Parts: sequence; structure tokens; C-alpha cells
Amino acid sequence: MNANLIRPFYAMELMARAQKLEAEGRIVCHLEIGEPGGKPAQPVLDAVRGCLERPMGYTAAKGMPALRERLSRYYDERHGVSVSPERIVVTTGSSSGFILTFLAGFAPGQRIAVTRPGYPAYLNIIASLNLSSVEIPVSPANGWRLTAADIEAAYERSPFEGLLVASPANPTGAVLERDELEAIIATCDRLGVRFISDEIYHGLNYAGADASALEFSQQHVIVNSFSKYYCMTGWRIGWLVLPEDLVRRAEMMAQSLFISASSVSQCAALAALDAGQEYDRRRDQYEENRLVLSEGLKKLGFGLAEPSDGAFYAYVDASAFTNDTMDFCTRMLDDAGVAATPGQDFDRTDGHKYVRFSYAGTREAIEMALERMGAFLS
Repeated sequence: MNANLIRPFYAMELMARAQKLEAEGRIVCHLEIGEPGGKPAQPVLDAVRGCLERPMGYTAAKGMPALRERLSRYYDERHGVSVSPERIVVTTGSSSGFILTFLAGFAPGQRIAVTRPGYPAYLNIIASLNLSSVEIPVSPANGWRLTAADIEAAYERSPFEGLLVASPANPTGAVLERDELEAIIATCDRLGVRFISDEIYHGLNYAGADASALEFSQQHVIVNSFSKYYCMTGWRIGWLVLPEDLVRRAEMMAQSLFISASSVSQCAALAALDAGQEYDRRRDQYEENRLVLSEGLKKLGFGLAEPSDGAFYAYVDASAFTNDTMDFCTRMLDDAGVAATPGQDFDRTDGHKYVRFSYAGTREAIEMALERMGAFLS
């Protein structure tokens, strides 16, 4: 492991700092963490109460058969594709899904490409597992979306064995169109690159329907989670869809690394998959929040504050106020009680100009934050 490549997860550090202020009696507006403000749907809570009345031991390492079968049906219902439950592995959140994918799919020293800006844990997990990373920059000029041409150019400069892409994306909220995703997968197939599709923000798309990589290929990896759309961050439950050549290897690693995902959380996840109407209503609330936040940030003078197409983030240009958003976010938290995440978390090269705000919480918290930021910036 190259320890020099491991960086703090600044969103988590800002959250810890905010919680310390709250313990001292301060009221903090939390716009730093991608965490839905609402609790899971009522059927989820009811299912958990029921499962607690019986013994909850280990499950198979790949997860409860009933949950894996229901996830198989999920892909038929939402994407019109057939996925065998045998190819589905239930994981301890998406985080363990990435670990299993990287360990099962790549040899030490191999290179995995990611977008910049992108989710910070990607680089930290890759470095922790003695793999190497290649960053492919994406630009606001193209709506922060990766293109097949970007991949070809990056591969020519520095070949890689894997490519990890999220759509909708964190921190930008960028959503790939169906033809863009299809072209990316075709490019990976031509180059012999294993594609990893991070689909944890599926369901939080304000521009249209989500496209899954499974609609175009069964030879790549899907990572998903119940954290975001299903409001189950602390339950630590997610899943993988693996190509057949990785299933057994990932299962054996899961047996030793994680034993199995939480039995209680698996019961909750099974109920969550049938509560889509309630979660869609919450997505509509996020969509309203995104417009309120976008308008407020533009009035305050932030750049690139147009509403994003997916997830629940605004990734904005703060260069009108600072050239060091780490310092800016720390001062804004300490002085104004508004927690946001500095762009350095997502982009170690140009992130000093950007700030990510989450609109996954309540509208009241967003409106209070905008009012406080107005006073702070003036």
C-alpha cells in the first residue's frame, strides 16, 4: 500500500467537526454529507420489527436467497434485463462492494481509471489494495460527463485494466445519456477494459429514466446500494451484479472478509424494494430542494450553480470568494454554522475552487443555510 496516496475523507471530517459544534449547543445546517434526511419507508420499519422476533444469524456470504431473487426481479422490472440471482452478491454497503470488485477483478499493481472530480473513496480504496489509479478529468463545459473519446485518449496516454464510472455522479450530479453509456461500454470492450458501473444514485434522476450498464452488457460489474434512494445509509447494505468469471472468487473473499451482510439490514432491504412509491415522493422533494438551492447559490454569487440532473448535490465554483475552499468551508462551518464539503475531497488538482452542497436534507435546512451564508459572505 502506498500510504502517501491515502487522503482524509473531508466530508466525513467536516461532519465530525459539525457534530462537535452541535454537542456544544450550536445549530448546524448539514449540507456536507450525501445522507437523506428522512427515515426509511414504513414497510421497512415494520419488516425490521418482525424480523427481530426471530433469531438473526449469519446468512450465506452472497446474501439471503429471497433478497437476491428480489434484486434479480428488480432488473427485469426496471431495465428489462434477465439477471440470475447467482450473479448477485449482497454487500455491507457499496464500500465492501468496491473492495470485493477490486480484489476479485484485478491483480496487484493493475490500474483502474476514475473520473476527476469523483467520489474520494475510490482513490483511497484503490491505493489501499495495492492497485494503481488513473484519473480522467471531466469538464463543466460538457456537463461533467465522461465521453468515449475521453477514455480513448486517457488509455492512449496510460493504459489501464479497469474503468469505474458513476451515473448519476458524485459530486457533480451528472447523468450519462443511454447512448453515451453504451458508447463507453463499447469502448471498454474494444480496449479490453473491465467496466465498473457505480449505480448507487439510481432512482435520483431528474432528467429521465436511469440506464443500467446491464442493458448493454452482462460482462461488467454493477455496484449499487440501499443508502441513497432508499434512505438507508447507516444500515450499511448494498449489492453487486458480477460477471460469471468473478462470482466465485468474490464469494470466497466475502466469506472471510465480511462473513455476510447484516441479517437485519437484509430484511429491511427486501421490504424497501417494494416501497418505491414512497421513495419516489421523496425524490420529488429532493427535486424541489435542488431548485431552491440552485437559485439561492446563484444569488449569492457562486458559479456553475445550475441544477444538476441527478443525485442530490450542487458542485459549484466558489472562486468569487476564495482560492482555498478547504479554509472557506471550515470558516463557514465555524462562523456561520453551515457545513459543506470542499472540492479538494473530489478533485486533488482543481478542487480548491469548488464546493459541494448536498440538498438531501429538508428544505428548511437549505433555506436557513442560504440565509446564514448570505450573512457570512457579506
